[in-house]
Amino acid sequence: MIVKTPPMGWNSWDCYGAAVDEKTVRQNAEYMASHLRQHGWEYVVVDIQWYEPKAKNHEYNHFTELCMDEYSRLIPDTVRFPSSADGKGFAPLAEYVHSLGLKFGIHIMRGIPRQAVHQNTGILDTNATARSIAKMNSICAWNTDMYGVDPEKEGAKAYYESIFKLYAEWGVDFIKCDDICRELPHEETELVLLSSCLNSCGRDMVLSLSPGPALLEKSELYKQTAVMWRITDDFWDNWDALYNMFERCEKWSIHTGAGHYPDADMLPVGAILQDYSPKNCTKFTPDEQRTMMTLWSIFRSPLMIGGELTKLDTDTLALLCNDGIIAMNKLARHAHQVWRKAIGGSEHILWTAACADGGQYAAVFNAGESAGKFTLALSDLEIYSPVTCTDLWNGSTAENTETIEVELPAHSAAAFLIK
Repeated sequence: MIVKTPPMGWNSWDCYGAAVDEKTVRQNAEYMASHLRQHGWEYVVVDIQWYEPKAKNHEYNHFTELCMDEYSRLIPDTVRFPSSADGKGFAPLAEYVHSLGLKFGIHIMRGIPRQAVHQNTGILDTNATARSIAKMNSICAWNTDMYGVDPEKEGAKAYYESIFKLYAEWGVDFIKCDDICRELPHEETELVLLSSCLNSCGRDMVLSLSPGPALLEKSELYKQTAVMWRITDDFWDNWDALYNMFERCEKWSIHTGAGHYPDADMLPVGAILQDYSPKNCTKFTPDEQRTMMTLWSIFRSPLMIGGELTKLDTDTLALLCNDGIIAMNKLARHAHQVWRKAIGGSEHILWTAACADGGQYAAVFNAGESAGKFTLALSDLEIYSPVTCTDLWNGSTAENTETIEVELPAHSAAAFLIK
């Protein structure tokens, strides 16, 4: 499956942790269709524990009972997702999301449910059982739901084929697979098997790998098996995490493109952590949010909104719907850091990328703690003649210019299209 631009959408984790329900998913899908779809946002993703009746927040209930069918496959909790009753699974919810012109995704954990192994339930189209294919020494460090699957065991392939057959029947378009990215090579063979079964299921699905940080030395494996993979652990709304992302993006920038995208993780903007308090909101300042959106876009990270969409304020909606910045996310090619240096007592960073529609992008960041003002020489971008320069954030254009005047508050960013 070739995905020509980084996936864009909404994921329920930052808002609701393990406890999102169908009503909430539908409301966010409706908001996306009305306010965001025309700007390229399209995926609606239900994150972890949709199969757990007792899920309440971002904390996991260890060794809890899960909803599962006779073939060892997890199915939605019918209380939280009532349309899944009578064996329908996520098909009705996916159909509704599709009716809005959007795409539907779910989170899964690598492996087979421990509950299935303990009950020794069957596997579709094989005489093997959950216990016979489980790799019981391959477990997640932070979630107790699953054992790994041993790809060498008879029935392992049939198990993974069966779950993707089920997801295809439901109409799933996006799979976020967890506990499979940062611990390689421990799960490497299982990733290869899982990816092969997904790609042969008869339905196109984006495969996203979590959690990070992914391993640079395994970059070619990620490209061969997935559309996107996390380059960080869970990314939250604090400046240190954002500051550290510059180094991560610099290292991974050569691996972005051709349908495969290193993933800087979700955008924790707007109303987040709603399962703890409906009053919770991102701690990022508006300038920091602009920096995040600019870096993610020139780097070509997938863009997944973390906040509750129905509570977006006007400024956050404008941040997410800037068509110039979104175009940079789609059209930037060969993005890389040009320099990182102190200017006027503050730390500044310059990135550039070619634009697939012609011209060149430049993004300037003030990563320091004081405001900065300087003149950016076009020669830094290897441009030696006057140009037309468009500021992507405010839309202003300077004709026949030989320099770019940059004035940024601390933790802020600017982005330009130069032709």
